[in-house]
Amino acid sequence: MFANLDLTKLIFGRLTLEAIPYHEPILVATFAAVALGGIAMLALMTYMKWWGPLWRDWITSIDHKRIGVMYIVLGLVMLLRGFADAVMMRAQQAIAFNGSEGYLPPHHYDQVFTAHGVIMIFFVAMPLVTGFMNYIVPLQIGARDVAFPFLNNFSFWMTTFGALLVMASLFVGEFAKTGWLAYPPLSGILQSPDVGVDYYIWALQVAGVGTLLSGVNLIATIVKMRAPGMTMMKMPVFTWTSLCTNVLIVAAFPVLTAVLVLLSLDRYVGTNFFTNDLGGNAMMYVNLIWIWGHPEVYILVLPVFGIFSEVVSTYSGKRLFGYTSMVYATVVITILSYLVWLHHFFTMGSGASVNSFFGITTMIISIPTGAKIFNWLFTMYKGRIKFELPMMWTIAFMITFVIGGMTGVLLAVPPADFVLHNSLFLIAHFHNVIIGGVVFGLFAGIYYWFPKAFGYRLDPFWGKVSFWFWVIGFYFAFMPLYVLGLMGVTRRMNRFEDPSLQIWFIIAAIGAAMIAVGIAAMLIQFAVSYMRREQLRDNTGDPWNGRTLEWSTSSPPPDYNFAFTPIVHDNDAWYDMKRRHYVRPTEGFIPIHMPKNTAAGFVIAAFAAIMGFGLIWHMWLVAGFCFAAMLISTIVHTFNYKRDFHIPSEEVVRVEDARTRLLAAGNV
Repeated sequence: MFANLDLTKLIFGRLTLEAIPYHEPILVATFAAVALGGIAMLALMTYMKWWGPLWRDWITSIDHKRIGVMYIVLGLVMLLRGFADAVMMRAQQAIAFNGSEGYLPPHHYDQVFTAHGVIMIFFVAMPLVTGFMNYIVPLQIGARDVAFPFLNNFSFWMTTFGALLVMASLFVGEFAKTGWLAYPPLSGILQSPDVGVDYYIWALQVAGVGTLLSGVNLIATIVKMRAPGMTMMKMPVFTWTSLCTNVLIVAAFPVLTAVLVLLSLDRYVGTNFFTNDLGGNAMMYVNLIWIWGHPEVYILVLPVFGIFSEVVSTYSGKRLFGYTSMVYATVVITILSYLVWLHHFFTMGSGASVNSFFGITTMIISIPTGAKIFNWLFTMYKGRIKFELPMMWTIAFMITFVIGGMTGVLLAVPPADFVLHNSLFLIAHFHNVIIGGVVFGLFAGIYYWFPKAFGYRLDPFWGKVSFWFWVIGFYFAFMPLYVLGLMGVTRRMNRFEDPSLQIWFIIAAIGAAMIAVGIAAMLIQFAVSYMRREQLRDNTGDPWNGRTLEWSTSSPPPDYNFAFTPIVHDNDAWYDMKRRHYVRPTEGFIPIHMPKNTAAGFVIAAFAAIMGFGLIWHMWLVAGFCFAAMLISTIVHTFNYKRDFHIPSEEVVRVEDARTRLLAAGNV
């Protein structure tokens, strides 16, 4: 029996030299650029002797602040890749007219639009949102770290290695050509016999485990680790939105995991869960994926609503208007997000009664969202508004998001959706709310909390350059798509025959180029700000000094966050402390126990990614070995009890005493 086994086949599976797309000049050039850039970066890091600090202080760190920063860096890096795909699509559509096939062959174009959607949702928006929740929530609730620090490190590396699997598909094999939700039967083994869908499945499974565990971790942190006096109705709004977001994550992501398991069984074992001809049902996949997919939209946007609440209150110099209604609106959105998923496939023949129910619930969900808009406007009313970059992004959000919301209510009407479904109008609406809501909000958060994380502000000139190119470029890029959608142009087309459409695609491509300038200006801003960090530094990190508890710490905060657990009396905790003339104690400090860094999270996640790669290519020996290595690494880490280190009380006294003197001088 075993004599017939081919050891080479067990080790390498389907992986051959033919899997490298050397016949695709775009991919070869990209690979060469990435390889040269990687070699240059490795040489620089070796020359500067950064490997030790990188491993010791970042890769193995369990500090929620460092992990939060790494999540945000991952999101920004993947934004460059996801946006590169967007530029390629816009350029292709702008030139593929009058018999021209453009520069992207159809199979390559299909991979590009699939990868764009997957990367932007799973590996740009999700890491950025999770990064903010990781960094800010423990500081806002007066905790020294999250509930499970090791789990936090492990969650980050699972997300990162999931992203690496997607990136690997660019150079070894190919990615799915199915669209970002991989509907069967197109994603089945008959229609997609290559490895593209398998890359999709295992990248999302690896990253999804990280996201789910992060959700559990943050729920436990918020529920069990709040400072004394911080009742639920005294939590900052960002913490409230983070709690609701992670409840959605814990409820929704197991559905995604289950539906991808069923799809993988169809592909690997020959089951027929989604094969209509053999007793399965493809519509079951569509229902399950959207039962996850629509809450996912609110998983992205709810934390951003919290960011806008913090920004508007701070830069208006006022308490947030309608705190209680904000909380109730957040909870209502959380619940209703589970009652609207079917509006994504009104045209699938569910019937008038079902469509009516989901159309009405979709319209209802706009009510609490509109209440939030009015609360922000009333907070600004008669406030001492300071038009810094976070506030500029907030105002741009309000205008853009309201436009996207109105088009969403239009699409909630089933007869209108029958006309506009699968058209570019839908693409314009989706980007209107995701870019105008989520991305603009994440940028507002970066500018708002960057001084807290690094102790100096970002250069305002380059920030405003980035802002104006982003906002104007967005309207150039997506407003033409509304027009094209109303003209009946369907999405995911890589060339067109009607020459009257070309001008709209050219305008959209110009908009994409303007957004590219905005992204470049942001990268320049980071570099310029780092070089000018001493001029951009002040004692507070932010001239308006925030209103919630995280601003009571130094900028950047110490490893232990709080030497004394603060006592909270108000939902604007730091504002209340200043009003009470709060002065930190300078004695009575005791040594602080903090968890020790560990490499286990990185190692286990790396084995998980290699196992995923092995399963993609049917490398059964490699996959089995990595699965065993994951189990052994987990067991070894479980019995490793020596994980605590002490911060001596003298060091705490020295740091806290310095901050107390700054506070007395009015500088903190």
